[in-house]
Amino acid sequence: MSDEFFSARDIAMHFGGIRAVESVSFDVQRGEVFSIIGPNGAGKTTIFNMISRIYTPTAGTLNFDGQDITRIAPHRIARLGIARTFQNIELFTNATLLQNLLIGRHSHSTAPLLSQLAFLPSVRRAEVDHRKRAEEVIEFLDLQRYRDQLIANLPYGVRKVVELGRALCSQPKLLLLDEPSSGLNTEETEGMAFWIEDIKKDLSVTIIMVEHDMKLVAAVSDRVMALNQGRILAMGSSAEVQGHPDVVRAYIGGEPEAPRVESVAAA
Repeated sequence: MSDEFFSARDIAMHFGGIRAVESVSFDVQRGEVFSIIGPNGAGKTTIFNMISRIYTPTAGTLNFDGQDITRIAPHRIARLGIARTFQNIELFTNATLLQNLLIGRHSHSTAPLLSQLAFLPSVRRAEVDHRKRAEEVIEFLDLQRYRDQLIANLPYGVRKVVELGRALCSQPKLLLLDEPSSGLNTEETEGMAFWIEDIKKDLSVTIIMVEHDMKLVAAVSDRVMALNQGRILAMGSSAEVQGHPDVVRAYIGGEPEAPRVESVAAA
């Protein structure tokens, strides 16, 4: 049996005459961290928006866990097992950490509206399950001391972890991380590397990550795909991709040096 878990085949996204993504194909294996890198405007977030069904591809197909999701309704994505974080934190700042995590359980709320209004026993049991899952995520991410605090009162680095936790509350099979180190300092980025490794290892979640911090990419990625102007430049290990001549030219406009890989998760 193939370990292929997610695949994109010849996907393209055109906005009028702008070809944001053109003929991109890649596979993601179950249980790996697959990173997408590239300069600003390379098409990285556009690919995320196609996977999470914010955009419908102009051409090509997307397949997840044996199912064609190319044109599936966006609201069904979370129930299929795909969750996402955003580069700009999208949390309810006037709600508590726990309340924000419970929002991540929305895709598992299947009771009819009348049953919820009457708060029937089945709804009460589901509510207990939702809270149990949220508490498990709080413990997993070591957020207990912030549990009842308003998001508005939390440091930026903690908010990034909370957004990660909200995505985990949906119990995803595939987690899309959009610039998880954005706005973080070096110490916080090291912490994010550990969380990503633990999510992969302990929760058996497959991860696709868009990231600019090459130290984080090198620390956690099994494979890396580099894009420029909507097309693939290189694919392989972090060291192979960072040392690829086309990737070096796209980033700095020069010739490559010997690749230097430094892990942010090193002791």
